[in-house]
Amino acid sequence: MKINIETLVKADLETVWDAWNNPDDIKQWNAASDDWHTTHSTVDLREGGSFLSRMEAKDGSFGFDFEGTYTRIVPHQIIEYRMSDGREVSTRFVETGDGVMVTSVFDAETENSPEMQRDGWQAILDNF
Repeated sequence: MKINIETLVKADLETVWDAWNNPDDIKQWNAASDDWHTTHSTVDLREGGSFLSRMEAKDGSFGFDFEGTYTRIVPHQIIEYRMSDGREVSTRFVETGDGVMVTSVFDAETENSPEMQRDGWQAILDNF
């Protein structure tokens, strides 16, 4: 099952692309709620390169690594990757008259409901 999320970012494409791929910026926006944060992020933005974001509950009760390998990069347009569990994600960046529409399509996992996954990923995207 594929899940789709999207958000309109009111900024120019260069700014959006840079913030999406800069580890320091990722630590600022990559959280589904105020009680979570990204403590560490690395990005090797090239096909075959990898990324990792360490996501932790602020109270220290839980954490996990969100990581994968880039499979396709079209600068300022498309980023595709395979997560460490084998699921695939495609994110597209499209300029509009109001900013940049960021759309991600990802394979659902089986542990959580599709609605919970959509809501969590959408919350992160809305922080962007």
